[in-house]
Amino acid sequence: MKKRRPKRAARTVRRPAAARRPAPRATRAPSAAARKLAARNVEKQLISAARDARDYAFAPFSRFKVGASVRSRDGRVYSGCNIENASFSLTLCAERVAIFKALSEGAHDFTHVTIVTDAATLTPPCGACRQVLWEFAPHAEVILANVRGRTKRIPLSRLLPSPFDSRDLDG
Repeated sequence: MKKRRPKRAARTVRRPAAARRPAPRATRAPSAAARKLAARNVEKQLISAARDARDYAFAPFSRFKVGASVRSRDGRVYSGCNIENASFSLTLCAERVAIFKALSEGAHDFTHVTIVTDAATLTPPCGACRQVLWEFAPHAEVILANVRGRTKRIPLSRLLPSPFDSRDLDG
C-alpha cells in the first residue's frame, strides 16, 4: 500500500497592505455636540494662551494687566500682553501686540480674539484696538474672560457696528 502524504493547508496569498485596508467611508459632517466640544477646546486653548501672556504684562502705572491671544484660520495661536509707557499715548494694548505679532509672523486670516484680565467685569477691547481688529480680523469672534473663570463670546461686528475701513477711503 502506498503511503499518502498529508494534505497541506491551502496557501493564502498576501495582498499588499493598501489592498487589505477597508475602503474609506463617506466623511460625515461633525455632529452639533462634536462642534460644540471643539469650540470649547479652542476657547480653553485661547484663554490659556492669553492668561499666560498676561503674566508678562508691563503695567507699572495702571497695574491693570491684560493678556490677549488671536487664532488664525490654520489654527496657529499668537499671544500678547499690554506694555505701558510713561508717555501714556505710546502704551500698547495686549490685543494690538497679539495681532501685530501674528501679522509680523505671516498670519493674516483670524477667527478668534481673546482678552483676559483680572477685573470682575469682563473687559472689551478699547476703541483703538477695535479699529485695528476690524482692519485685520473683521469676522473674528471675541472671547472676553477673566481670571475667575467668567467668559463671554461676542462677534467683533457687535463691538464695532459702524467701522471705518478701506471702503471709506474710496474717493
